[in-house]
Amino acid sequence: MSARRTALGLAGGFAVLMPLALLVPRGNAPNQPAAIASPSTPLAAPAAPPPLAAAYERSLFGAAEAEEAALPGDAPALVGVVGRLGADAVALVRTAEGTTRALQIGESVDGWQLAGLAIDAAFFTRGAQRVRVPLPAG
Repeated sequence: MSARRTALGLAGGFAVLMPLALLVPRGNAPNQPAAIASPSTPLAAPAAPPPLAAAYERSLFGAAEAEEAALPGDAPALVGVVGRLGADAVALVRTAEGTTRALQIGESVDGWQLAGLAIDAAFFTRGAQRVRVPLPAG
């Protein structure tokens, strides 16, 4: 019984004294950088945030007009994305002849290869060219 009380007393003393020992300020800690050790050093002013005017001017959910204007005329038109992204998703595209075709990643149509899919767009490549074809709005 005496050994149990001694162990309990030591554990209680450790639980009370250890946080107090950690709170006592020490002189020059070995892992403390020199810049933090000197409180008289002024802090640099934070950089100005970027202007948000462009973010407020564009549509939140619609495709950007510049993005649509930058698409080559012969790029496939995206009709839809079907399936689970990252698993079995396919892109439904309208070909130059006007037919609709389902493409898996890696397949080609009209010289454009489907490189990737997102929930609202498909990424096609042709040589060094890479385009993002968004789903039509509406």
